[in-house]
Amino acid sequence: MQDTSKQYDAVVKTCRDLFINKMKDYGSAWRILRLPSLTDQIFIKAQRIRGLQQNDVQKVDEGQQSEFIGIINYCIMALIQLEKGVVEQPDLDLDDAIVLYDNKVKATKQLMQDKNHDYGEAWRDMRVSSLTDLILQKLLRVKQIEDNSGKTIVSEGIDANYQDMVNYAIFAMIHLNEE
Repeated sequence: MQDTSKQYDAVVKTCRDLFINKMKDYGSAWRILRLPSLTDQIFIKAQRIRGLQQNDVQKVDEGQQSEFIGIINYCIMALIQLEKGVVEQPDLDLDDAIVLYDNKVKATKQLMQDKNHDYGEAWRDMRVSSLTDLILQKLLRVKQIEDNSGKTIVSEGIDANYQDMVNYAIFAMIHLNEE
């Protein structure tokens, strides 16, 4: 589990660095995005990864890793939006955004550690393609919950699904880094 924690942190550092650089370029323009818009962005990235995994030819020279990074960052943004709400104008400076980002990552990592304890790191025996499929399944669940105005009867809420997607994407990145 110690290796997992270090590997997790290394992936998060890559994602966080990109988030910070994009905040420097664009500010917090993403704060205007409603949850379904963020969900759709994540869906596009997951579909592209699936296409990369299935197609023999790719026409854009970007691999799976950049798309998994996008999934992670968009999910963190969605978790922030769930907490803060959507705004009409960007309202976060870099320092505030980083604090929110780090808080969401911390909670999501704790969830991963709790589940890893219970599941015995079963993800290590999974394929990247299976992790991609699980992300797509979670996205379809989130879309259904969004279509139900956020109401669920027996299921976890949207936040848990976003956290699971972050963790699946980080697991995929760990696998890809090990290859």
